Amino acid sequence: MSWFAPSLKACDAEVCAEPRKVHVVAFFVAIYLISIGTGGHKPALESFGADQFDDDHSEEKRKKMSFFNWWNSGLCCGLLLGVTVIVYVQDHVDWGVADIIVTIVMAFSLLIFIIGRPYYRYRKPSGSPLTPMLQVLVAAISKRKLPYPSNPAELYEVPKSQKAQGRLLCHTKKLKFLDRAAIVEDNENSIDKQSPWRLATLTKVEEMKLVLNMIPIWLASLPFGICVAQTSTFFIKQGVIMNRNIGDFQIPPASIFALAAIGLIISVTIYEKLLVPALRKATGNERGINILQRIGIGMLFSTTTMIVAALVERKRLAAVKKDPVHGSLSMSVFWLAPQFLIIGAGDGFSLIGLQEYFYDQVPDSMRSLGIAFYLSVIGAANFLSSLLITLVDNITEKGGKSWFGKDLNSSRLDNFYWLLAVITLANLCIFVVVAKRYSYKNVQSMAVANCNEDDAAAVGSMA
Repeated sequence: MSWFAPSLKACDAEVCAEPRKVHVVAFFVAIYLISIGTGGHKPALESFGADQFDDDHSEEKRKKMSFFNWWNSGLCCGLLLGVTVIVYVQDHVDWGVADIIVTIVMAFSLLIFIIGRPYYRYRKPSGSPLTPMLQVLVAAISKRKLPYPSNPAELYEVPKSQKAQGRLLCHTKKLKFLDRAAIVEDNENSIDKQSPWRLATLTKVEEMKLVLNMIPIWLASLPFGICVAQTSTFFIKQGVIMNRNIGDFQIPPASIFALAAIGLIISVTIYEKLLVPALRKATGNERGINILQRIGIGMLFSTTTMIVAALVERKRLAAVKKDPVHGSLSMSVFWLAPQFLIIGAGDGFSLIGLQEYFYDQVPDSMRSLGIAFYLSVIGAANFLSSLLITLVDNITEKGGKSWFGKDLNSSRLDNFYWLLAVITLANLCIFVVVAKRYSYKNVQSMAVANCNEDDAAAVGSMA
């Protein structure tokens, strides 16, 4: 705003030694408002978009499987414009002009969203999704001494004809302790009169199992998120001190991130147009491969990214050792292209796979919260990345020389990348074990008595 209203400038000089306090307050208020807004609209908007497809309609269900692919491709197209056009305006025109352009674009997108309101499909709110889970837990604990029924069909479930909304789930054998919440007690009270804190339906029990089964997957996704965090931190810092010139034009440091977006768009296009049709024929799976397999492939890409990044950084350090002043500038910034493209391609598998997983495998009433779980992986991974850097810095400093010096030329970032490669590879092995033991959501297509393990296995191969 100070560009448009000179009276708001921090000082009269071209470069100010320090900002006014009001500038600092305004800046951080704006940053926190963006964070709050993103945390509110991003999970809700993405799940709302996926909800426009009908799961009970075969053609719409197939299109829904492509939704997250093209959603993220659209986001990356916006990201490309942001880190190229907007960054160019910031560097060569003014930050105020760039901010006004972004504000106009956001206002225009909001207008389009509002215009579409009459045509959207809406889900009827069903109350807090957390209350049924607490009811299941309380009911299971209160009936912990009751004998377990020999036939799972004896567990309580409302008839499908009486189910007002949502879908019924089939019984699974894992976490059997929770099944006690659906045991019908022999007493004088009719089933209809029993408190939901004493008797839960089988579907509610299975929904509780779904959420608990997600915890190992969530934890196993964190190392991948740590690798993703490096693209917007150390990868960019490497680019700043390398040769960014193309003729007379110098690439802005933030624009290097466009390579990751390009990598994702390319991988999604190849996956959607070539791999999925071929894999559908080969595996009989409507998705081509199941969701956790897709995530695992992306994790393998992240390990490869760290190995490539370590090799490139080692080469850069060797150049610095030969010429401490101009060593980094002797290497083009495009030496970083492979690691950006590979992590972008990996995002096309893991990040989109995680979105699909947390949307599809949560209870139907928690889908917005499911996308929030995915975002929490990225958020928690960024915190863990900072914690890991601090831990490594303290340990290596005690060993003689820290891996993180006062600048990248005096650091050993290559060693840190090798460490991340080992961590992600070890985590991938753990993820494979967890994925093999995972039970996918199994929706009833008929009476509960006809649900069986074969149905669950078939659903698992399709998910």
